[in-house]
Order: sequence, then C-alpha cells, then structure tokens
Amino acid sequence: MNDKPKNGPEFNDSQEFMPPLDFSSIVFPIYTQALIKLGLLEDPRTNQLETNLEYAKRLIDILDLLRDRTKGNLEAEEENFLEAILSQLKLNYLKKIDAIKL
Repeated sequence: MNDKPKNGPEFNDSQEFMPPLDFSSIVFPIYTQALIKLGLLEDPRTNQLETNLEYAKRLIDILDLLRDRTKGNLEAEEENFLEAILSQLKLNYLKKIDAIKL
C-alpha cells in the first residue's frame, strides 16, 4: 500500500472515481454534507434544498473534533483548509439559527 499523497483523482480499472489520498478527502465529504444539511446545497438524492440544523451542528462538531485531535499533526495548508471550512460552516449555522444578522 502506498501512503504517499496523490496530486489528483484517479480512476481504477472499472473507471470509478478514486478521490486523492490526502487530508481533504477526509474533510470534504463531511463539509459537503454539512452544507446540504444547512440548506446551502441541494441534496443530490432529491435535488432539493433541505435543512436539518441538528444534523448540521453534529457534522460541524465532528470537524471540530477532527481539528482538535489532529492539532500539531497537519501541514499548514491542511490546517488552513480545515479552519476556513469550519469558519464558513459556523457562520452559516449561526445565520440559520438567527443568532447573528448580517
């Protein structure tokens, strides 16, 4: 097994998409799901916007947990990526619960 990070997506023998082997491949699916649950992206299954703020908060909490558990072990680029998406998700969550008005 090769643990070197990959530069881009790959395709296996059956031409299925293989995500790159890097930190963003762990974080991005959780981030995308949180955007869907915040009602900011259409759910690809239904092609509709849906909002589930409890689930969105749980996904944000998971990313917070991941940040806390990987502190000091991430490359600067990975840490900046995680911080940026957490800031974006938290801001949008606060807007959705009417905790802040922008």
